[in-house]
Amino acid sequence: MTTHRTGKDLILATKPFVREDRNRSWLYTLSTLGLLMAALVGTLLHIPAFAKLGFSILAGLLLVRMFVIYHDHQHYAILHQSKLAEFIMKLFGGYILAPSSIWKRSHDFHHKHNSKLHVTDIGSFPTITKSQFLTMSDSERRTYLIMRHPLNIALGYISIFMYSFCIHSVLNSRKKHWDCGLALVFHFAFGAFLIDFGGFSALFFTLLLPHLIACGIGSYLFYAQHNFPEATFRAGHDWEYAYAAITSTSHFRMNPMMRWFTANIGFHHVHHLNSKVPFYRLEEATKALPELVDAPVTSFKFSDVAACLRLKLWDEEKGKMIGLEELRKQEPVGA
Repeated sequence: MTTHRTGKDLILATKPFVREDRNRSWLYTLSTLGLLMAALVGTLLHIPAFAKLGFSILAGLLLVRMFVIYHDHQHYAILHQSKLAEFIMKLFGGYILAPSSIWKRSHDFHHKHNSKLHVTDIGSFPTITKSQFLTMSDSERRTYLIMRHPLNIALGYISIFMYSFCIHSVLNSRKKHWDCGLALVFHFAFGAFLIDFGGFSALFFTLLLPHLIACGIGSYLFYAQHNFPEATFRAGHDWEYAYAAITSTSHFRMNPMMRWFTANIGFHHVHHLNSKVPFYRLEEATKALPELVDAPVTSFKFSDVAACLRLKLWDEEKGKMIGLEELRKQEPVGA
């Protein structure tokens, strides 16, 4: 009879998959960057608009893949202590409006407090309990619901990457987040250059649309990987790291093409269990460890997306996430 490992034993079981293949890491990094640059150049060619659109969409998807690679580097899972990689990743972090000074701090915090109630929402979408929501003022409720609104997620390029990561960080601490200010300056300067070079068409196809696609997909993936019907939230001494990784982080199932474009980030439960596992070994670890096979699942199916987006609050009594419709059935709420 097989005994399923939990806690530290389960984390230790992932250690064999931490070992990086440097050649593989460089191959995936440089090939993704090369394809991304080629797609961006394609948007500037004198070709029909539909072809520019194709290159622009491709660039957006490649930005998603490169962001996950950047994310792995920030976790020290790949290319750690390489000065060249550090230089490349700093440039990319600024280009995608997620400079390392804010991304690493906020994302590390998220990993340490994944699905933990009653802590700050740094690095994640805010999640409060039903009882907390019922004690809020109307304006506080509106602010909370706006932050979790599907439009806010879809427009993550503006609301999350540009404003929360960069503008808000600079306003809070210019010295600490100088790279966020630099990223904004470069972003708007690049936009101005594109307008001068090829008009609004160049701005739209080369900068705006790829960023809208990449940041929108990234924002939704981040949301759905921690806000899905089976997700559990705990507080204080009831919270445990490995348990949160397995029960409060979804396995986001995708077709092979989207698995490639998202660099296996769908195996998010494995990543949360041990963030040092390189993205190209996450599936391998999932298949090798039986405890990881039956993680909660979500996907890009319309029904799954709708189910995730309707969730707003943690119902402590029922021990599950609920939406506003379910709340209104329980309590007379005018939100």
